[in-house]
Formats: sequence, C-alpha cells, structure tokens
Amino acid sequence: MRVIFHIDVNNAFLSWTAVDLLRQGNPVDIRTIPSVIGGDEEKRRGIVVAKSPVAKRFGVVTAEPLYMARRKCPKLKVFSADHSLYQRESNRLYEYFCTLTPTVERYSIDECFLDFTGTSYLYQDYLQLARDIRKFINQNFGITVNIGIAENKLCAKMASDFEKPNKIHTLFPSEIPSKMWTLPVDDLFMVGKKSAEVLHKIGIHTIGALAKSDEGLLRKYFKSASLSMIEHANGIDDDEVRPHVAKDKSISTTETLPEDVTSVAKLKEVLLFQADKLGRNLRKQKKYTGNIAIILKNHHFSSYSHQKKLEHPTNVTEEIYQISCELLENTWRGDAIRLIGIRLGDLKNSTVNQISLFDTEKDEYKENLQEVIDEINERYGNLKIMPASMKREE
Repeated sequence: MRVIFHIDVNNAFLSWTAVDLLRQGNPVDIRTIPSVIGGDEEKRRGIVVAKSPVAKRFGVVTAEPLYMARRKCPKLKVFSADHSLYQRESNRLYEYFCTLTPTVERYSIDECFLDFTGTSYLYQDYLQLARDIRKFINQNFGITVNIGIAENKLCAKMASDFEKPNKIHTLFPSEIPSKMWTLPVDDLFMVGKKSAEVLHKIGIHTIGALAKSDEGLLRKYFKSASLSMIEHANGIDDDEVRPHVAKDKSISTTETLPEDVTSVAKLKEVLLFQADKLGRNLRKQKKYTGNIAIILKNHHFSSYSHQKKLEHPTNVTEEIYQISCELLENTWRGDAIRLIGIRLGDLKNSTVNQISLFDTEKDEYKENLQEVIDEINERYGNLKIMPASMKREE
C-alpha cells in the first residue's frame, strides 16, 4: 500500500508575516486582529491577498480592493507581501520534510506531497507521524498546517482540504463514498471552474454522481479528459510523488503577464510562444521530453500545476503545444492568471517504445518537417510558419 501525505500551510502568507513580525519584537500576533496582506491601493496590486480569521468575520474576502475591505472593517491593519520571506520560509519547511523522507514534491510555495511508502520500519503509525509533524511545525516554525493522508496524491490533497485549520484527515479507498462522493463536483481536485459549470449543466452536481457517470456522455463535452475525470471521482490516481530533479533533467519557461488574464485564447497564445521556445531548445540539445506540465499562478499569488506523462517522448513543438493546451483546459480554474509557464521533464536522448514501423516513420517525418520549420523561422523570424493546428485563435 502506498502512503502519501499532503501538507498545506494554513493561511501561509499571513502566517509567515505574523511569525516574522513576532521575531522582530512586534507585541501583537496579527493573526489575532483584523489584518490582511495586501499592496498599494493606488496600484493594481491594491487587493486583499490574505486575511486573518478576525478580518474574515467582518466580511473581508480575498481579492477584493483594500478600500472596500476598509469600509467593512475601519480598524483593518494592512501589511505588505514579502515574497522573499515567503520563499525562505517555504525552503525551511521543505528542508525539514526532506529529513523525514527523500521523496518530497513541492506542489506550490505552501504545500508539498511526501511519499512514505515502504517506511513502515521507521514509522509504525502514520497517523501518529502526522500528529508529530504537525506539533513539530507548530513549535519550531510558529505556524499550523493541514495534513491529508491517503494512498495517492489526489486523495491526500482532497483530504487536506476537508476542514481547516490545523487538522489531519485521511481518505483511504473505503472512505471515499462517505467522505468524498457527497461533496460538490466543484471540489474535486483538478476540476476547473469551467468544467464544473458544464458538469452542472448536464446534471452532475456531486463527486459521487461524476464517479458513476457514463464516459460516453462525458466524452461529448470533455473528449479525452472524460475517463480521467471519472477515475479521479473514484479516487483513482497513479501519479507519482516527484522529488526535485536536477536542472539537466528538465527545462522550463514562465512569463509574468502584464495584466491579469481571464481569456483562454490569450493564455493559449502565450503557451504557443513558450512551446516554440522550449521545442527549439530540445531539438538543439537532441533531446526529447517524456513529461509535460503547465504552471499557473493566479492573482492571489497562489500557484498550481498539472502534468502529463507521455507514452512516446517528443521534441515536436506542435505536440508540446497541443498537450499544454489540453492541460490548461483540464486544469485552469477560471481564475485571473498572473503567470503561466511550461515545464518539460524526464528528458531523454532518444524516443523510445515506438510501437510500429509506421509510427517510427511518422515520427521521423515530423522531426524532418520540424527541422525545416526551424530553419525558416530562424531566418525570417519566430513563428513565421507553423502547422495549421497551432494557428492562434483570433
């Protein structure tokens, strides 16, 4: 049996700021007063990024303008975000996790997956281990965390979100009907806002209903993603916890957007240029990617990502772009995006597992065509020529 933990810092930005201020001698823990992390009201970032429980009771909500938050709570205290501090604290926490198991995946700045599979000789009681971790973090880092325990990443992530703060939850196969199926379909990990809207329109309102739905019906709306949606609703996930890999094992590119973007067409346009850049990089190195991921950061500075393991490694720009778009459509929650990127991992020196001579010839044709396209684009400018399937949406 696999044993996966998902550990998520409660109210990370405000908590880390509060602890830092206490270290500096601030007599008040800002988590106990009406306070928010925000920016300059005169600028675009003048919004609520994080809020204290007290501010929440006044009706303050994340992402609203600071002046509106102050109307609700005149005594509201505003503190600037310190991303260098948050990164340092995130690194400290990650280093602690690595003392517990070598298999640690950083999912975002404030959450990690830990794989404890095969460590029963070290940890006889995983629930007690979670309690010990929670206590250690509280005593040594001054913050609280939620911990989800399950047999896979999907269920561990779902479990850690059940109830906050400072809670430990399990979601094992026998618990899925009672703990997960009763939840709204919107709460299913990896179901974005737009996908949830479609599901509601076709009468699927709970995770349980999605788990028992007909794939043929879903395929009309979600195409190849329909099967994975049903599997996720049933708690099925074989994605491995992926520890940090050396730089030469992956390449990536990200772009901070000049303004928050809520248009899928605009996001795909950025992905197009990024896929072209990374594809050229791979081909110059004579390498192929076996894993493609997209990275998204929203206007709350919260990051999330999704990846796909490829059956056949590739270095063709068109394939990188199409898979990136598929990941975007299946992952994007409909929130305003501030940063977007692509990461190519599991780099190889050759394609492998070709299933037939026809497939091999087809891949060779694609590579030869790609070389011609690269030569034309390098001579006359980026993306002067591209396959019709990559044409940008107007």
